[in-house]
Amino acid sequence: MITKTISTNIIQLVDNASEGLSIDTKAYKEKAIRTIPREASEAKTADMMIKNALENIDEANPEWTYLASRIYLQELYRKAGKNRSFDPAIRYGSFYNLVQTLTDQGIYAADILSKYTKEEIDFLAQQLDPKKDLLFNYLGLHTLATRYLATDHNKNVFELPQERWMVISMHLMQDESQESRLELVTESYWALSNLYMTVATPTLTNAGKSHGQLSSCFIDTVDDSLQSIYDSNTDIAKLSKNGGGIGVYMGKIRSRGSSIKGYKGMSSGVVPWIKQLNNTAVNVDQLGTRKGAIAIYLDIWHKDIESFLDLKLNNGDERMRAHDIFTGVCLPDYFMERVENRGDWYLFDPHEVRQVMGYSLEDFYDEEKGSGQWREKYEECVQSEFLTKKQVPAINIMKRIMKSQLESGTPFMFYRDEVNRQNSNKHNGMIYCSNLCTEITQNQSPTQFIEEYIENENTIVQKYKSGDYVVCNLSSINLGKAVPDNVLERLIKIQVRMLDNVIDINTLPIKQTQLTNQKYRAIGLGTFGWHHLLAIKNTEWETDKSVAYADKLYERIAYLTIKNSMELSREKGSYPAFEGSSWSTGNYFDRKGYTCEKWTDLKKQVEENGMRNGYLMAVAPNSTTSMIAGSTASIDPVFKPFYNEEKKDFKIPTTAPDLNHETYNIYRRSAYILDQRWSVRQNAARQKHIDQSISFNFYVPNTIRASVLLDLHLQAWKEGLKTTYYVRSTSNDVEECEWCES
Repeated sequence: MITKTISTNIIQLVDNASEGLSIDTKAYKEKAIRTIPREASEAKTADMMIKNALENIDEANPEWTYLASRIYLQELYRKAGKNRSFDPAIRYGSFYNLVQTLTDQGIYAADILSKYTKEEIDFLAQQLDPKKDLLFNYLGLHTLATRYLATDHNKNVFELPQERWMVISMHLMQDESQESRLELVTESYWALSNLYMTVATPTLTNAGKSHGQLSSCFIDTVDDSLQSIYDSNTDIAKLSKNGGGIGVYMGKIRSRGSSIKGYKGMSSGVVPWIKQLNNTAVNVDQLGTRKGAIAIYLDIWHKDIESFLDLKLNNGDERMRAHDIFTGVCLPDYFMERVENRGDWYLFDPHEVRQVMGYSLEDFYDEEKGSGQWREKYEECVQSEFLTKKQVPAINIMKRIMKSQLESGTPFMFYRDEVNRQNSNKHNGMIYCSNLCTEITQNQSPTQFIEEYIENENTIVQKYKSGDYVVCNLSSINLGKAVPDNVLERLIKIQVRMLDNVIDINTLPIKQTQLTNQKYRAIGLGTFGWHHLLAIKNTEWETDKSVAYADKLYERIAYLTIKNSMELSREKGSYPAFEGSSWSTGNYFDRKGYTCEKWTDLKKQVEENGMRNGYLMAVAPNSTTSMIAGSTASIDPVFKPFYNEEKKDFKIPTTAPDLNHETYNIYRRSAYILDQRWSVRQNAARQKHIDQSISFNFYVPNTIRASVLLDLHLQAWKEGLKTTYYVRSTSNDVEECEWCES
């Protein structure tokens, strides 16, 4: 018989944890009392009760996740109390002692103690609100606790959820003026603790800690030289070690069979260098947590494009495969026109084009739809008698793209003309490709080696001219929570400042990224929870209403983001490359068609006060951070209303957020059922207002007809999308997929 005390404790624990939840716990309590051994430890008891709670989650009973979360919370409080010597009943112990202890252990950076007084830290401790812990569902809390909360070196629980939000806020606001700093920290904590927004994973992990950087993604441009190729590999290894995802543009590298120092047929092309980066991705992991993540982009006119498109296939010559990198193709309008019209396409060696024609094709783009310098230069190359070229039907290359996408999900699509037409800093450079997740589009250029010399007998000095090495600093609005609570104006104001401060606080592992970060002060304010928001608003995905809503909502987000960057510029100064940009000339607003009074007024204010940030908005995938915030990922639909979230170390039953009899109808038509043509239309509506790009997935059955997938790509290009991300195909039978066959 289990003792009366243990059964009483279980009943009391369940009653406290289920307060306010619409669940019947009678059978659950009886099972716990019956099955939990009397000798079970507190940790074992909690673990069994959590598992039993999770077993009760289904479409009709989603709130069991909160019972599991609250039991897990009690365990976190108990462990933190034991390790930090406070009574778990008070939930949170001394914040100042936590900061001091983890700083002494080298877990926290010394900045917090050196820049904040004890009185300030004690004041901020009073702002911590343990009730906000109840906002987490189990998946969100488990993810935050096991991956992001600071522990000691033995992985013992020290930091608790609200303390993580506060430490991030303090870290990002550490250099603000004394007069406003505590208010700004409190405001940042408000935004994070209410789950109105999330910061990017590197910021979530590393803010306030002694190691690691805060930026999510980087983009490198590799020049056509051995020096550049190997320097790039070293730089990518450093970034990968520190947790960055990397996009790499390799379109400048000569193709297989090209000449080297005048000797014809000597080059082995891009594939061997890509395989080298593949090894870097595998061998330089992110502190043992995951392999490096590298996306490599190549132009569709590059002579090596066919072997490039085969890199991820599961058959063929393994010496020509690279399974651990991701691929992306850079597509001009002219190619898509040739695909649609079933015309021919020509492939060139970029080195030979430079030698013979005196220019590089990748340095041009079409300034208008249907006309421009790029197609003029391309036609010159086609007509040249002095260039070797390969002629191939454009549709054949597109078929290879789609075959690879259905087998591996890649290549990603980068519509280079549209990207460069919309580039707000085109006065200062070119955009050759995107990043690992396809949402970042910023100016790029290769770093150039100048010289190497000996100094002071035993010191070797190398000199470089730095190129634009792109950095992405990200955070995202939780649409499913921030919009219904009507807090966008207050939220974006603090969010833009938080992002801007990342630029100055960040410690980046390579110098070029620091210089580029300061030059453009680029940020990427994004969103997640779109499907969640539609469910709350009872708006069906496949409707004109959802498209119109996307248009209206993202215009508002754009307005508030631009306005707040302008106001920060008034306070702190513009980004250095502002003069001559589309922001300074007003062309940004004209091209977007922003002509109403509030927009024309903002245009005038930008011209007068400048912009703090040269790039502003980007919608990232947000898969992990959206789980923490209890919402849906990015602008994606849910996979199913009820599913199991599976990682290598857990399997957690999960329902769509706020699932009930009213929202079920919106979630019912989930990712692989929804007509993807409506997803393209929604994305085109929001892309109008986003100055960078969007991580946008296609969800298709692997039995999709090639003509239907082709039409999706053509629609995306025609409607002005800048990039598309994965083609996520499923081998499972897809019910109600009428559009797949049409």
